Amino acid sequence: MRTITRTQHLGEAGLAHLRLPLDDLLREESDGPDRWICGEGPFDHYVRTIEVGEPDANGLHIITETVEFELAIPLWRRLFQPLVTKAIHRRGQTAEAADRLAEAARDGSGPQPPGPDDEAEVVDRPPWWSPPDRLDARASRVLSMLCGMALLTGYLGALVTQTITFAADQFGASKAAQGSALAAARTGVLVSLIIMTIADRRGRQRLIVVCAVAGSLAAATGALAPTLLVLGFTQFWSRAFGTALTLLIAVVAAEEMPAGGRAYAASVIAMTGALGAGGAVLLLPLADTGTNGWRILYLAPLVTLPFFARLARRIPESRRFTKPHGKATMAGHRGRLLLLGASTFFGLLFLAPVTQFQNDYLRDEHGFSALGLSIFTICTNTPAGIGIVVGGRLADVRGRRIVGAVGTAGGASLLALAFNVGGPALWLAWVFGAMVAAATVPALAVYGPELFPTALRGRANAIITLTGVLGGVVGLNVAGRLGDHWGRLGPGLALLGVGPLIVSAMVIVLYPETAHVELEDLNPEDAALIAAPSAYLP
Repeated sequence: MRTITRTQHLGEAGLAHLRLPLDDLLREESDGPDRWICGEGPFDHYVRTIEVGEPDANGLHIITETVEFELAIPLWRRLFQPLVTKAIHRRGQTAEAADRLAEAARDGSGPQPPGPDDEAEVVDRPPWWSPPDRLDARASRVLSMLCGMALLTGYLGALVTQTITFAADQFGASKAAQGSALAAARTGVLVSLIIMTIADRRGRQRLIVVCAVAGSLAAATGALAPTLLVLGFTQFWSRAFGTALTLLIAVVAAEEMPAGGRAYAASVIAMTGALGAGGAVLLLPLADTGTNGWRILYLAPLVTLPFFARLARRIPESRRFTKPHGKATMAGHRGRLLLLGASTFFGLLFLAPVTQFQNDYLRDEHGFSALGLSIFTICTNTPAGIGIVVGGRLADVRGRRIVGAVGTAGGASLLALAFNVGGPALWLAWVFGAMVAAATVPALAVYGPELFPTALRGRANAIITLTGVLGGVVGLNVAGRLGDHWGRLGPGLALLGVGPLIVSAMVIVLYPETAHVELEDLNPEDAALIAAPSAYLP
């Protein structure tokens, strides 16, 4: 429990402002004279009280305000407590601004008559780091735990990407062989499709536990791989469960968040997923400790498995899945499926080889060591967090389409350039390319969960992911073969860059705008069943 106590000297205007129930980060409700509790907001416990002393000769009251709160944000509570504390202190500043505004209006002592800007100073607004739509305690708690699980998916997804070049050196594999092994691993999405079909019928929660455990164990078997082919086979299963877990996280987030918070949720989940991937980057120097050093990274999931298994069990079944919803078919949804599937195909046609061949490109064409790769990845990808945060905010406030279109085209152009330059230009192109491309993650990732009803949400997103894997398979094989042909990766990736340009055009012309629209409005089948539970089809 955290307690904040603040004493101020305020006039009647400031006191009146403090007595107004907050309606920003949380919505306060009166619980007696000068006492308020949380009506809605990300708190397990919240009480605000004020004690008012008699006015002095200047008409100022000595006011003691006390706020007790406990955030409904497990795992990340210490990160958010300072931000929430600052937001609470801002209320005192706005109360003082109310006093100044009243004084200026009363005696004209201000430099000019009070205007709209003065009045804006006393308006309580949600802090910049919070979603446009307020989260309740359950949504905050679930989102926090989903972000924790994203650490695991980020690591599992980055594992083979970071280590493939070292494994290929030990096994004497060519770029084409690497591309084939990576492509084979990605076909694990076929298993993910089966898992997500079960999730639509039986629920999401138990499968989150299964995927977390099975994905970690499958990844660990890669430490024993005697050939690149066997490593690809172990990654087939690890990626199968890891991809399903990623999809389950996205689906549960969409089903728990308010309409104005889905892109925000996608952005913070992407951020924590990137932190998980960063774990693989930080461990990468171990790959230079010996011929088998890269195998150590595959054992790390075993160490963290008890934590993630326990966390997965704490995540509740999503509230929308527990509401009445009936069976549904793809009839009437094939257009949306085709649109999102095609976009994912063309996007990963370029992005898959960019991410998978990054380390190979930097080692072979620029002489980076394992430590150099870690430094480069951290320095160039960390700023991408700015793109994710800004993209998520703009996607919820301004809409998804413009953010997605600009980020896709701009990011792909800069990343393609990075594969064709060296020196400082290489670093700059990668930094800004990653930052711009990252803005598309929250803007476009939400469309899959948004555009399908509850009974189809998991399966539809698995199919979309499958089409993306097909695009990645094509891109990896083309990039690998063109890399062997030309002796460098840059020209082939420049050709594959046409894929994101097609995606950008599709987003502008064909995508609907879904910001601030409830899932039930986007999917009338669910709305009808919620309104008439008797229509439920078991």
